[in-house]
Amino acid sequence: MKTINTPVTNEYPLIVHRPAKCKTMIRFCLLFIAFNTCTLLVTEKVSAQGSVTFQIFYDDLSQYGYWVDNSDYGYVWVPQVSEGFMPYGTNGYWAFTNAGWTWISDYPWGWAPFHYGRWFYDSYYGWVWVPDYEWSPGWVVWRRSEGYFGWAPIGPGITIDFAYSNGYNLPYDRWRFVRDRDFGRENIYNYYIRPSTNTTIIKNSTVINNFQVDNSRHLRYNAGPDKTDVEQRAGKQFAPVPISETSGPGQNLRKNELELYRPQVQKNMSADRKPAPANAIRWRDSLPTRQQHVQQRPTQQQPVQQRPAQQRPAQQQPVQQKRTNQPARNQPTKSKPAQLPKDHPAKKDNGSD
Repeated sequence: MKTINTPVTNEYPLIVHRPAKCKTMIRFCLLFIAFNTCTLLVTEKVSAQGSVTFQIFYDDLSQYGYWVDNSDYGYVWVPQVSEGFMPYGTNGYWAFTNAGWTWISDYPWGWAPFHYGRWFYDSYYGWVWVPDYEWSPGWVVWRRSEGYFGWAPIGPGITIDFAYSNGYNLPYDRWRFVRDRDFGRENIYNYYIRPSTNTTIIKNSTVINNFQVDNSRHLRYNAGPDKTDVEQRAGKQFAPVPISETSGPGQNLRKNELELYRPQVQKNMSADRKPAPANAIRWRDSLPTRQQHVQQRPTQQQPVQQRPAQQRPAQQQPVQQKRTNQPARNQPTKSKPAQLPKDHPAKKDNGSD
């Protein structure tokens, strides 16, 4: 019998263990997962920020004032405030943060109108806010004179470059000046220079060109007076206050940290319904009557309101009177003639006729 020799082969392949290589692959997989997770979170955050439009302003500020439809600027906001209100001058102060000198407001709505958009003064409504898309520590023009620092709100439609050019001039009563040694105080409202001296100070002042660039927001703004200069003149140090972003409207300064809502507001580019206030009145219509939302200061700060010359320009007085009493427009006011004494010569003459 013929014997057939069949070669012996392994039915299963030989498994070689390489512990070091396996650990490297596991680490690579974990890093890959972590990277993709972080990328997803960042994408979701950017997407959420990009979805924020003017609707956030319309919804949140409606409880503190009135939206008015203006032919030049669209929907503008008239705040319900006490007499003598002035943007960047009432119920707030400048604090040095990691973004520069930032206006911290005591108003619950201050997170928006003092960091987005522009203010203008209207003879009928008083101060009116126009929304815009870019965030800043404060949209103001900064100036310094020998012994003084000053600022004034930038008007709507004015670029940052034009605001700091020689061609942009604001009325003298739009400015707030303080002595340089008083700048940086939390009760800065007690140290405003009388507006009657503003003209002289402005003529001897120069603009402060301390421009900063925020690459993450593609933003260029003025950070205000130089920190070292302020420290030398005020005689104290200012540690930068970090800004932490909150998830909803509001602001709060606590534990040396400014919690502030500052979303990236985008223009409405979709075909959906455009943002609009729930209730808006026509320009020059009377404002509805309702209780004012006024943020009161502590007792020791009340003397400021007893000095109307410092808290309010002279031409604002008729406006506030009109808003409070709300008389019919173009309606003449009848004045009652003075009563004469019985023995006055004029009465005797009238009687003789």
